[in-house]
This record gives sequence, C-alpha cells and structure tokens, in this order.
Amino acid sequence: MTTRVLVLRLAGPLQSWGSSSLYNRRETALHPTKAGVVGLLAAAKGLRRTDSIEDLLQLRLGVRVDRPGLMLRDYHTVSDLTGEPLLSARVNAKGQQQRTSPKKHTHVTERFYLQDACFVAAIEGPEATVRGLAEAVRHPGFPLYLGRRSCPPAQPLLLPGDDSLVWEPDLLAVLRAVPWQGRPLRQPGRNRYSWPQSLPATYDDDRGTDEVADVPVSFAPTERGMTTRLVSTEWIVPPGLSDVPEEPTVHRPFDLLEWST
Repeated sequence: MTTRVLVLRLAGPLQSWGSSSLYNRRETALHPTKAGVVGLLAAAKGLRRTDSIEDLLQLRLGVRVDRPGLMLRDYHTVSDLTGEPLLSARVNAKGQQQRTSPKKHTHVTERFYLQDACFVAAIEGPEATVRGLAEAVRHPGFPLYLGRRSCPPAQPLLLPGDDSLVWEPDLLAVLRAVPWQGRPLRQPGRNRYSWPQSLPATYDDDRGTDEVADVPVSFAPTERGMTTRLVSTEWIVPPGLSDVPEEPTVHRPFDLLEWST
C-alpha cells in the first residue's frame, strides 16, 4: 500500500488540547493530542459528531514541538441563559448530566491554554486518504480550530511538500525534514533572545514504551471516551534550526532608526 504524509503547522495566539478533563476544569496537554488532530481533520471533511471516524483513527500521528508556548489559566464564571440550575458532574443511568442539588446558578470554571505555541503535526496514511485530507484542509467543511472554538489558527495550516500538497512516506523522516517553524525566544526580564538546540517529537510507534490515553472512541455526545496508543519520543534538529547563532542576540529596535541609546 502506497502511503503519504500530510503536514500541518499548528500555530496561534491560543491553543488547548484537552483529553480527559471535564466540566469546570478543562486542562490542556503540552502538545496536540490525537483526539484534537483527528477532530480537526473530521471538521475539515465536514463530518458531524455522530459520523464514523474509523478511517481517521487508523492514521499515524507525529507531533514536533517547534515552540512550546506558555501556560495560561483563564478564570471565569458561567450561568445558564434561561436561569435554570446548572448541570453538575453527576450523571444518571442514561449518561445524562443532572442538575445541581441544592440548586446552584453560577459556577466558577477554569480553562487552560497554551500561548504563542507552534507545532508541526505529521499524519501518515493511505495516499488517497491523505490527499483527500489535504484538499479538505484547504477547503474545510467546518471552521478549523486549535483544540477549542476560541483558538483559531494564526497561519495557513497546510505545509505542502516540495512539489505536492503531501510529503513522501516515512513519518519520522518527514518530521526531521520539515524546516523549523518557530522563532527565537525572549528571555524573561531581559532584552535577549535564544534558540533551542533540538526539538522533541512524539509519534505513534507499535514498539513504543510510552502509553497515552488520547485516542477518541467517538465524538458523539453519548459515546465519548478515550483509548490508549503507544508512542516514542525523539529529539530532532530540523533544517533552519542549526543555522541560528548559538549565543543569545541583543535586540536593538532603535538601530533601525539609527538612533543612539
């Protein structure tokens, strides 16, 4: 079977890749989850929540952290538009959430996000499937987000190959070949910038020693759940990363104006 690799640049002001957290505390993983990437591809194809995602679950995923970003905790309150008591964490025998008892009309909630992060996601699968997904990402059936609806991408998602929308097979080789998509990091409290020496990449691997529970069973509201997958992690030096200076560089914006400081 001929395979190809689809490459996405996942970058934006905010991202949030939840897996197991629910209700009033929604945490984020430190990099895109398989559930999040599969959900993005399902939206691109125009699938409804109750539609089958079996073909998407068979795709191999690899994620490279080009810029990790900073964690943001968003504190806010919520209430029901109709004034009804809020839903609780309890469910009945049918899996439906029950109302709070005693009645509670306002909840304090927490949401966690990654600020200014950038990731490269590589998805490998049958050539026809991957080429179809590339076209779907270019012309999505539903708007595409970075984990949550409040997190739109800041740049085009699709990173095409040299002469095609998709890349040649071999997931790990593609993660090594895609040029660095990050930028220098400003050191806290200092007018200096630095660069990473290498980038972590996590990818599906049947012989992997790490297990993560971020594979969706279904996106249907009554059937949601997660299963596990085996992954491996490797440190990569992609093209463009080794070209930057090893020493931090002083940023002097007034030099452009030829002002003395």
